[in-house]
Formats: sequence, structure tokens, C-alpha cells
Amino acid sequence: MFVVLDTNVIVAALRSRDGASFQILEAIIHDQVDFALSVPLLLEYEAVLKRPETLSASGLSIKDMDTILNILCARGQPKKLHYLWRPQLKDEQDEMVLELAVNASADAIVTFNRNDFLPNANKFDMPIIMPSEYYQWLKENRK
Repeated sequence: MFVVLDTNVIVAALRSRDGASFQILEAIIHDQVDFALSVPLLLEYEAVLKRPETLSASGLSIKDMDTILNILCARGQPKKLHYLWRPQLKDEQDEMVLELAVNASADAIVTFNRNDFLPNANKFDMPIIMPSEYYQWLKENRK
């Protein structure tokens, strides 16, 4: 399944080793996740991961975050955005996630904030799934 990972999934992975998000990040490190990446989304990841509250909650340094961002860049499939359908959603940050998913012909968006994307993601036949659902799929379909 080719997906777009919302920023909150990456943040959750770094805040706790107990959940599906951390398992997804581990799978990314082992090149077991097919995911799309765009420049705007990567910049969003960077901005959020380097916030003082994220650094504090994760116990990681800026250098550690740079390493994680480098891994995401190495493993993600870069996609250019050709069409902008804004506005579709209430949050501009969610707009870039939806635009990437549609432009990349992703199979789904993985997020904790399903309601932020619905019902408008339905216009593009874009499934919105929770990290736990995606991790279950990964376990059943390992490369």
C-alpha cells in the first residue's frame, strides 16, 4: 500500500515506542514502507520535529531529528505537486497532505486526525486510515 504519512504519525512515533506509529517508523528504517514525500510536507515534518516541545517530549536532539529526516528523505518517494485544489480542508497543513496523496495516486493517508480530512477526501476517493490500521496491513503484507 502506497501512503502519505501525516506529520502527527511521525511525531507520535518519536514520543512513544509503544504504538503503531513507532512500528511504522521502524518499518520505514528497514525500507518496508512505500510512502510519498513532497518538499512542502518534508518542511512541515522538519518544522514540527524541531519544535522545543517535540524535542523535549521525544528526548531527542536536533541532530537526531536531522538523522530521522534524512532517513525519511532516503526512503520516501519524492513527488511533485501539479495541481492545487485549495481550499478543501480547514487546516492548510492538511491541504498539503491531501494534495500530495492525490498527486501521488496514494492508496491512503495515514493520520490520527481522520475527521480533519473527511468528508472532503471522499471527493478524491482517498481513504483516510489510522496508524493502527496501516500497521496491521504492514504486518500482514511484509516485503
